[in-house]
Amino acid sequence: MATKKYLLGIFDDEITLMKAVKGVRAAGTKIYDVYTPFPVHGLDDAMGLRHTRLHTAGFLFGATGVLLMFLYITWINTVNYPIIVGGKPYFALPAYIPVLFEITVLSASVGMVIAYFVRNGLSPIRQEPPLDSRATDHKFVVAFDAEELSGEMDNVKELLAEHGASEINEKEID
Repeated sequence: MATKKYLLGIFDDEITLMKAVKGVRAAGTKIYDVYTPFPVHGLDDAMGLRHTRLHTAGFLFGATGVLLMFLYITWINTVNYPIIVGGKPYFALPAYIPVLFEITVLSASVGMVIAYFVRNGLSPIRQEPPLDSRATDHKFVVAFDAEELSGEMDNVKELLAEHGASEINEKEID
């Protein structure tokens, strides 16, 4: 397995972190990721991340689920096992509505969870070690891929120090 090297800028509060992220991005340096102990409002925009398309995937999963369930219920009630219950016709659309609503919600939510895990490369089998364990407790960490920085390492360290980093570390992960 190849080792990967990261440069970590560690900050004490989110205000300093936001200023540093904006400053580093303004300098044209690519940020690998930012780790925070709680959600920081506006950090996605400051990092220049695109908006998610997970809601589109949820709509497609929900539409697929409701369509398949509608076809299944229709097939059962009209072809496979046609039986008139209480004078109800074979194709009774109002009776399908609660089931179709539930299957829409179920298929959309399960599909979005699966899409989220696949898209982000998450798995219960493979677990990545944290870059800095304090990022889940009380520190804010800006990580840079050292291979992408190549000759800019010293400039980025100076930039992080200018923007109030309490620590600047290099870390190798196997």
